[in-house]
Amino acid sequence: MKKNAGLLLLVTILLVSCKNNADQKDHYFDKSGMDTAVSPGDNFFLYANGGWIKNAKIPDDQSGWGGFFTLYNDNLKQLRTILEETSVKTDHPKGSAAQKVGDFYASGMDTVILEKKGFEPIKPMLASIEAVTDYKGLMKLIAESSDAGEIDELLGFYVGPDEKNSAKNILVFVQTGLTLPEKDYYTKTDAITTGQRNKLVAHAAKYFELSGMDAAAASKSAANVLAIETVIAKSHLTPVEQRDPVKNYNKMSVSELEQIAPNIGWASTLSRLGIKADSVNVSQPAYYKALSELLASQPIQVWKDKFRFDYISEKSGYLNKAFRDERFAFNSIFSGIKVQPERWKSMVQRTDNGLKDLLGQVYVEKYFPPAAKQRMDELVTNLQKAFSARIAKLDWMSDTTKQRAQEKLNAIIKKIGYPEKWKNYDDVDISRDNLFGNIIGIARHDNKAAIAKIGKPVDRTEWEMTAPTVNAYYNPTINEIVFPAGILQFPFFHLSADDAINYGAIGMVIGHEITHGFDDQGRQYDARGNMKDWWTKTDGDKFTAKAKGVIAQYNGFVVLDSLHINGELTLGENLADIGGLAIAWDAFKLTKQGQSADKTDDLTPDQRFFLGFAQVWRMVNRPENVRTGITTDPHSPEEFRVNAPLSNFDPFYTTYKLTPKSRLWRKQEDRVKIW
Repeated sequence: MKKNAGLLLLVTILLVSCKNNADQKDHYFDKSGMDTAVSPGDNFFLYANGGWIKNAKIPDDQSGWGGFFTLYNDNLKQLRTILEETSVKTDHPKGSAAQKVGDFYASGMDTVILEKKGFEPIKPMLASIEAVTDYKGLMKLIAESSDAGEIDELLGFYVGPDEKNSAKNILVFVQTGLTLPEKDYYTKTDAITTGQRNKLVAHAAKYFELSGMDAAAASKSAANVLAIETVIAKSHLTPVEQRDPVKNYNKMSVSELEQIAPNIGWASTLSRLGIKADSVNVSQPAYYKALSELLASQPIQVWKDKFRFDYISEKSGYLNKAFRDERFAFNSIFSGIKVQPERWKSMVQRTDNGLKDLLGQVYVEKYFPPAAKQRMDELVTNLQKAFSARIAKLDWMSDTTKQRAQEKLNAIIKKIGYPEKWKNYDDVDISRDNLFGNIIGIARHDNKAAIAKIGKPVDRTEWEMTAPTVNAYYNPTINEIVFPAGILQFPFFHLSADDAINYGAIGMVIGHEITHGFDDQGRQYDARGNMKDWWTKTDGDKFTAKAKGVIAQYNGFVVLDSLHINGELTLGENLADIGGLAIAWDAFKLTKQGQSADKTDDLTPDQRFFLGFAQVWRMVNRPENVRTGITTDPHSPEEFRVNAPLSNFDPFYTTYKLTPKSRLWRKQEDRVKIW
């Protein structure tokens, strides 16, 4: 579980915009998508987007539709152009970035070869799993295979900054071992969740049959998968519990870890992984304690079935159509997607996720002008100034804590567009006719690079996202905000857009990420990214009391049928939304347009700011996707990312003349004001 706070979970996305309307294009806001029959004070999300929502149709290969989706799909198209131009050539110098990127893409697009190979690529590992006779042999196989990403479903780990010594990297172990989204899916008795568990068993059985088992054996083994995962789930922390940085920091020596989970054989396991470490951080010790006990108490056949399923699941996307179809069919019960995306979309995603900077460099050169980076630098600086002024004016925080907050704000590292230095994949050989081998080679490279960082100084110039990514994040252990080039396009940002639109859209995103440094999680880290309590007790108590008000407020929102938002799970993102809007507004008010009353398209600058903000979150989602998100996603659904912050924001009341009869109206004392 990497400790960063992103703007959204990655979505699979196409463009709905006003690009084809010359008048709207000039002004960067889609007035035709509004529903002015709705009072802005009753539901601003629908007022700004209701016309578009009435006519929106979710493409069959998408889980939802709207601004994020359209921009993401536009980026896919741009990357496709690069990859198809590159892959069609076969004379690139061997080992060059062009050869690797082009041949990787080509290896996945050649479905004839994939069909011919069938499941041959996974047969060697399946044979190795079958040959295991006890849990010690199983752990040996895991360790020996993990360097190539072969099996990583029971030992979940990554390398990152030590949260109490952020200048140094440490090995971090996290809970894993489940197929369903989170632990409660294994125990809830409602019809939908029960059906999902049944489909997991059918899914596992289908994988087993496709890989050579007869139907009876496949059915029995599939039942074992659900049974062992149900027991494993009992040891897991809930999504809400995983948000507590203190609870999830458990640094210990390897010998201490041996005492907690002796049957894993940590010394030999780490040695086989090529890891030398005096200490590790075990984020969720209960999981590893339970795993150790279960390894010895459960029949080895159960574990072999579990590993066989995990391995096939991990590799199914790189095999023939039958495996890919089964993978999609199971995943669609959580997303609601009706048909698989075209093959090129999957391969563009895999190339971006796999070869990262090799593709990102070309994307940035072609689609991200230097002027855009410069404009974003200015916006971020202005947002920091606005936040600094807000901190100085807080009436609930002492001068001592204010000073430390200002120090942290000023120390934030700003990363915009693309990294200062690009990563290379010089040790990875890529072939045009071996997608499976290419995936293994990249996984081996990534694993080796991560392990090499253990105990070494943290490189604060590194990025966790690729340049074309449509997202943004804050990382508390680095104290950094990161905005990839992929998100710095319409509807979030446009070089020619007026300040009202840009500050309402990307300005709010910037403010959102800055606020993550001061939300309920981020506030527990200091200016250098160390987990440290830098608050006075009184100020900390006041913050906690205010945060409880946010939790209660969002708990009251009903999203789908009787499903409520989980205010505790979404607290950090809700605080960032509320704070981000306020900071963006203050920064906008520092601009010439922000201090003007001149109208554009009969809209005042203030109105355009709020409409630009709401347009960013224009989205419709499939019910399956919403239901999954409510239980696992720390972000609130889009309608509430608009209406809830506005209902707490005084300038919105003034701009749209809300009255106590307006549905978004809150009494002054009930409006959340933290940052």
